[in-house]
Amino acid sequence: MSAAALRPVPRPGVLAIEAYVPGKSAAPAGVRLHKLSSNETPMGPSPAAIAAMQETAAHLELYPDGSSAKLRQAIAQKYGLDPERIVCGAGSDELLSLLTYAYMGPGDEGLYSQYGFLVYRIAILAAGGTPVVAPERDHTTDVDALLAAVTDKTRIVYLANPNNPTGTYLPFDEVRRLHAGLPKTTLLVLDAAYAEYVRRNDYAAGLELVAESENVVMTRTFSKVYGLAALRIGWMVAPAAIADAVNRIRGPFNLGAAAIAAGAAAMADDGHIAKAVAHNDAWLPKVTVALEGLGLAVTPSVGNFVLIHFPEEAGRTAAEADAYLTARGLILRRVGAYGLPNALRMTIGTQEANEAVVAALTEFVKGPSRG
Repeated sequence: MSAAALRPVPRPGVLAIEAYVPGKSAAPAGVRLHKLSSNETPMGPSPAAIAAMQETAAHLELYPDGSSAKLRQAIAQKYGLDPERIVCGAGSDELLSLLTYAYMGPGDEGLYSQYGFLVYRIAILAAGGTPVVAPERDHTTDVDALLAAVTDKTRIVYLANPNNPTGTYLPFDEVRRLHAGLPKTTLLVLDAAYAEYVRRNDYAAGLELVAESENVVMTRTFSKVYGLAALRIGWMVAPAAIADAVNRIRGPFNLGAAAIAAGAAAMADDGHIAKAVAHNDAWLPKVTVALEGLGLAVTPSVGNFVLIHFPEEAGRTAAEADAYLTARGLILRRVGAYGLPNALRMTIGTQEANEAVVAALTEFVKGPSRG
């Protein structure tokens, strides 16, 4: 009898999943750590969010509101939405997975772009579906390639806009063109985790398209610009029928009381968000220009991070740059899992962190003569 016959066996697809590996968060002892591997905001959370979370500490014996009503109402008020069409989750990751479980099964296909968020593949395989990948052009989603990959088995198309890890985006007219080319029965999921950072007149996160369609969902997160990554808060807005389907399968208490309270307070603190965005507006171009000045290619980004490309030449590779930076307490993100082995992703951090990375890479690119 085989060993597999002596224990439960996962259904097909589960063991094909490569577990998601978060960005590193440790540095060698004795050096100051600057973690720039997870696109966390250097501004921290809103003081109002901290205070709201602390107020929940006296009632830890109570279950949270299973509908996250206070948080949904705060989101609805800010964006002019119907709170009944908003669903909250433990990060947008959970919502992406719930959407997949609700609308995909064995024999179905989920479609995303070449450098799309790794969670899409994980969710598709976990639901028993088949991942389908469309090639990108210049590290940017190609609408024509996506549409060419659509079949009668395509149940969901995932679009990260802006995309992680590349930082590129699609203008809203291209998003509309993508939607227009999809069957009415195919769900378009607009993953807008970095929407708050975008400063382009031709960009939109997708609220209008959700409002006027029956097959479009937009997901958002509190983990980036709002600085609440530790609490795991995400939200989505969807047509009523899709919101209903997701609510039927999500956990009854999938958000804790602290997350609900802190999220609602953070959503109302426009001033704190404005400061975070202003910091990114100032440092994103500075970092980009400085790195390009070293002869490194940088993919143009509209998010709070940059994708830095390194040559394959020995002594100049991304792996060697990563080791060099890590030894100095500068933690960037390796993106080999995305098919980008010769690149590192750098979060825009504090002034000190940004300048430290530029200084270290300046020494690194000097080559063997460096100390």
